[in-house]
Amino acid sequence: MNDPKPSRIYVDADACPVKDEIYRVAIRHNLQVSVVAGNFIRVPDDPLIERIAAGAGMDAADNWIAERVGTGDIVVTNDIPLADRCVKAGAAVLAPNGKAFTEDSIGMALAVRNLMSDLRETGEVTGGPRGFSPRDRSAFLSALDQTIRRLQRQRA
Repeated sequence: MNDPKPSRIYVDADACPVKDEIYRVAIRHNLQVSVVAGNFIRVPDDPLIERIAAGAGMDAADNWIAERVGTGDIVVTNDIPLADRCVKAGAAVLAPNGKAFTEDSIGMALAVRNLMSDLRETGEVTGGPRGFSPRDRSAFLSALDQTIRRLQRQRA
């Protein structure tokens, strides 16, 4: 069954290191992009790319995305609770390193996130996330392209 709603890429943009890559891929595939941030963020002057200033509230950008996303859409975020909401809404969700959040993996991702949060609250030294590498950027580009192609096949 074809879904008449075109796929869109939603970008949780405040700390996203792959925005430029998303723009290039989206333009190549003629996909709309909503770049959502708490406040003003620069985006290319292209009719496919819209800038959304969701407001300064704690979860304003997350809520804006979660309220609009649906089946056939793609979300790019490092925010695991947002990823969970979007997976439940039927979206394909990718982290900027190319890791996919799926119905099968999101529960474990949430559990690890919550465990690490609890450890930090008790003063345990957990270290931060490792730095973003060229390999991560390459993995993301590959995962985004594969996800777009998979969604296009599903619509055909």
